[in-house]
Amino acid sequence: MKHLAIYLNDHYAGSTAGVELAKRAAKHNQGNPEFGPPLTRIAGEIDEDRDALKRIMARLEVPENRIKATLGWTIEKAGRLKPNGNLLRFSPLSRLVEVEGLLSGVGGKLSLWRALLAIAPTEPRLDEAQLTELARRAEDQLQRLHVLRGAAAIIAFGRS
Repeated sequence: MKHLAIYLNDHYAGSTAGVELAKRAAKHNQGNPEFGPPLTRIAGEIDEDRDALKRIMARLEVPENRIKATLGWTIEKAGRLKPNGNLLRFSPLSRLVEVEGLLSGVGGKLSLWRALLAIAPTEPRLDEAQLTELARRAEDQLQRLHVLRGAAAIIAFGRS
């Protein structure tokens, strides 16, 4: 259980950063019909998935490591400081980097759900149906994010 608690808290910290990144990406793209609505939807789903992870941790009697969660939040905020080609405003490169960050995070989340599915047959507090649905949703999020990444790359680097 010790290793599982560490693993879950690491993912919870990552999900904390992911929620913040997703909200920022959605906010930066408000009013953009190509990116705004899908990023807003994905941000909501990522927030719901973080809540699901928190409930799973509670069922497994794994306490939240607030230091790790705060560190995840801090790392996401620090990531905003990187140059994006524009000094004071949003850049098309920012959109691409944000979407790629979301792809990385959702890929990690999918790995989490699959790892929990692997141990679910021997851990009665895990709900296989719930984990299967969470994994399916992560796969769907990845597909949608790949489409957005392609569109963001075209805008960031010009149409060839």
